[in-house]
Amino acid sequence: MRTLTWLWRAVLFLILFAFALKNQHAVEVKGFFGYSWQAPMVFVILGVFGVGCAVGVVAMVPSWWRHRRDARKRLHLMADATANQARQQAQAERDNPTTLPSQLPAPPDVAAPRKPAR
Repeated sequence: MRTLTWLWRAVLFLILFAFALKNQHAVEVKGFFGYSWQAPMVFVILGVFGVGCAVGVVAMVPSWWRHRRDARKRLHLMADATANQARQQAQAERDNPTTLPSQLPAPPDVAAPRKPAR
């Protein structure tokens, strides 16, 4: 699988490299107020691609921040709930030290037990 991945990367690089070699002629980018700029087409395309990536990342930042804030809030709520559950369980054990819970919780890395078939 790794070989196929590297082969795909090499093919993609060669295609893009051939595209760059075929488009070395100069183009003129005209802006506002008579401003113009001449550069090889490959650099213009690369610049536009880079600007597009930067705009996309900047546009996603508020959403990333919102998701991180929500995840942090959920983590704190889960920690509080776990602490409350542990406190209640400890209180129950102090009140009835001879009894065991009806069902012990499964460890997090083990699948929950299934109900027995009838």
